Amino acid sequence: MGNRTWIVGAGIAVLAVIAALFLFSANNEDATAQGEGLMVLHRGNGAEPATLDPNKETGIWETTITGDLLMGLYTPGADAKPILGSAEAHDVSEDGMTHTFTIREGLRWSDGVPVTAYDFQYAWRRFVNPETAAEFASLMDWVVNADEIIRGELPPEELGAVAVDERTFVVHLTHPEPFIPEITATYYTYPIPAHVVEEYGDAWTRAGTYVSNGPFVLTEWVPNDHITLEKNPEFYDAENVALDRIVYYPTDDSSSALRRFRAGELDVNSDFPSQQYEWLQENMADSIRVAPMLTVSYITINTVVPPFDDARIRRALGLAINRVQVTDQVLRTGQIPTFTLVPPYVDNYVSPTPDYASWTQEERAAEARRLLTEAGYGEDNPLTFTYRYRESIDNRRVAVAVANMWNAVGVEVNLVNTEPAIHYADMRAGNYQVADGGWIVSYPDPGQFLLLANRDYGELNNSNYSNQDYADLYAQAQSTVDRDERGRIFAEAEALMLYEAPMLPSHFGVSRSLVGPHVQGWVDSPENVHRSRWISIDESLRPEQTSFTDRIMRLFN
Repeated sequence: MGNRTWIVGAGIAVLAVIAALFLFSANNEDATAQGEGLMVLHRGNGAEPATLDPNKETGIWETTITGDLLMGLYTPGADAKPILGSAEAHDVSEDGMTHTFTIREGLRWSDGVPVTAYDFQYAWRRFVNPETAAEFASLMDWVVNADEIIRGELPPEELGAVAVDERTFVVHLTHPEPFIPEITATYYTYPIPAHVVEEYGDAWTRAGTYVSNGPFVLTEWVPNDHITLEKNPEFYDAENVALDRIVYYPTDDSSSALRRFRAGELDVNSDFPSQQYEWLQENMADSIRVAPMLTVSYITINTVVPPFDDARIRRALGLAINRVQVTDQVLRTGQIPTFTLVPPYVDNYVSPTPDYASWTQEERAAEARRLLTEAGYGEDNPLTFTYRYRESIDNRRVAVAVANMWNAVGVEVNLVNTEPAIHYADMRAGNYQVADGGWIVSYPDPGQFLLLANRDYGELNNSNYSNQDYADLYAQAQSTVDRDERGRIFAEAEALMLYEAPMLPSHFGVSRSLVGPHVQGWVDSPENVHRSRWISIDESLRPEQTSFTDRIMRLFN
């Protein structure tokens, strides 16, 4: 009787699984049918966006989508290098301090309303307005009066970015800036449809009210499921946009995303699990993309919390980390170990490599023990603290490895993980001792990395590091036009910061993507920007997918 009951129960379970799989397959077939005859890109995008408002975005999973919806004065080309976008001309004054942009004639929002210089003026003023509470507002410090407006000392109308008429937008700079094309291709400089925002307020970003000037328009947003964009017929270059539709999916579980990619549910995903790299190389080599990227991973230390206000302790923690072990044994997907903050593929810049970079790891560990002893810590009084890290499989593996390295020099570590948004919110609030961090920049400027330790960028300087000499060197570099001299001054600032160790660089990251061989126009670059405008699909190259029956039978083999 017991065996019969078990068999009946198992049979019911099997039927339930088959029914669920049939329903899943049917839903997928319905979704495919809805796109029949259209060129549709299914794109895994990491995390669920908190917003699609470019003034309020904080993550690459958000800026990737708005990059398909909105277009700045410049825009990334297929190779991620800036080309003219909403502007058809760009003139620079002789002293480099005034930039005049001419908006394209006939440029329209997706609702047919003309895009004008006033939309840029509105968006830029809104970004620096304290009422907007834009997290990265200080990134616009290169515009006259931006800092004073952010601090509430001047009204937004005093921003040195002015619409002279509907097609002329003039920007006055606080210092010569050699990266204006790259900056004005970045999300926080996008225009915003003033006529829509004034009517709907923050609800302007919802499907049905969102209005865009880029190649696609938002048509559907199902939270934690998918976001659908359709080709924008009002886009000035619509005839050269191949895709009819993009469906973005939150894929924060890279292992699950890999399974969906293998099943043909995703054409692209923004990541893959590092522990699957060797298998992917052997079995799906034509679908993996790994490339150097403008990003750095580091450990940041709250320098205003004792005992971490002692630079000896911070230096000891940095020396104890075996960076090669982290990259080659833990991550194993081409990351580059580093003792410096700025990647080697940034032009006109040579990082000041510290002397201890050439030491053996045993020598570095011995010096770490010596510094800890000098600071009053040892076997009878071990340094103990909590290390916080962002929740993910790779971050957890790195955190465990680094904690073991610290244990080896007599340090006791408690590990705590949180979701990335909460992690960074706690760091900004100073609610941590030691924590991991990562920083991605949009263009190869050393200043975009070194601002992380600049006290003038409070919301980004999570270490609370404050050094007048560093801030002065940073300002001097920013006001230097010659890129080589600019790089030399920045390197002097970096050397000072590395010695005081408010941040412990660990490794330079790589972009890790899954890209089906049928996806055309995907170009690897350090910027890791892939606008869907340049992508198409060649169905003749799409890999064959396993049948529905095969997927069922695989469960029972």
